[in-house]
Amino acid sequence: MKYRKRVYYTQADKTLMWDRWQKGDSLHEIARLFDRHHGSVRGILERTGGIRPPVRRRSTRSLTLSEREEISRGLAAGRSLRSIALRLGRAASTISRELNRNGGFGSYRAHAAEQAAWDRARRPKRCKLALNRPLAMTVAGLLRQRWSPWQIAGRLKRLYPHDEDCRVSHETIYKTLFIQARGALKKELVAHLRRRHTMRRSRHHTQKTPDHGQITDAVSIRERPAEVDDRAVPGHWEGDLLCGSNNSQIATLVERHSRYCMLVRTDSKDTKTVVNALIKQAHKLPRELYKSLTWDRGKEMADHKRFSLATDVNVYFCDPQSPWQRGSNEQINGLLRQYFPKGMDLSTIHQNRLNAVARQLNERPRETLNFETPAERFSQCVASIS
Repeated sequence: MKYRKRVYYTQADKTLMWDRWQKGDSLHEIARLFDRHHGSVRGILERTGGIRPPVRRRSTRSLTLSEREEISRGLAAGRSLRSIALRLGRAASTISRELNRNGGFGSYRAHAAEQAAWDRARRPKRCKLALNRPLAMTVAGLLRQRWSPWQIAGRLKRLYPHDEDCRVSHETIYKTLFIQARGALKKELVAHLRRRHTMRRSRHHTQKTPDHGQITDAVSIRERPAEVDDRAVPGHWEGDLLCGSNNSQIATLVERHSRYCMLVRTDSKDTKTVVNALIKQAHKLPRELYKSLTWDRGKEMADHKRFSLATDVNVYFCDPQSPWQRGSNEQINGLLRQYFPKGMDLSTIHQNRLNAVARQLNERPRETLNFETPAERFSQCVASIS
């Protein structure tokens, strides 16, 4: 069996890898640039958890390579330390320490000393979670409850606005999870993240499928009242189906003002079954808190007129292939994949389980709500109409 010669990537090669990785290219696409297997590239990117390392910079007080070469030439010419220091505009003690660190008079080599200086400069600062174990335990506990690092950081900042020791940034949490050398959070906690990648990945893509079909007499989202767009008034919802295997699905609803979500079990994807389930759910809410519903172009809402007649709720439809027009619902659907991964049979999920999952999502703090929870914000809406 013939083996290919091992390749050693230059700094320029690694820069290209990081550029393409941040652009959104896959490991396979990047590896093809170097005619290598994707594992060769993964090994480099994985060392820092898919997070591009900062560019290293030399301190303005450090000796440069040209200064070290001048020291080497001065020693070869037999000049004294003071004369070499005077020529470089440095203190004699600086030159003396440089020699003592790098072999002395007889063994000093400029390039070897330069490399040794760069190696000694690698003094990684211990991360905050490694130094503060109580804080690390708090973060780990919230991760197990499937809070995102952003939610954890924002909530801690809200709870402890004047105590830095009880707060941590979301970036520190991500880095500690992805870079296991930090040793503060266990790798198993990655499984509780919304996306269970072991490295940070680019998000310059969408998984949205093409248009689902045509809806008769559909009212476009462009005709939706202005009060719906600015989210100032509660009672306007976004909805879609979360699909699983064996033609199973769950109806997901999100209130735009509070980001409060509800999950509805549906036995089938046909429009009659879905609309019946949505009508039943709508009757559980006060009329003031259910004024409109914005849906995707899926054929499950073909019978939208019957829904509006039964509930007095106006239905608006997004433009084809425009999932961002109901972004709150898209985000919730992404969060739900932590509980109901793709390929899972959703027909076996009981409504009580759906209610428990919705409750957990509604009790997570949200940045857009100033790290209040959707449940807290929705309760304020209910109280205001009582």
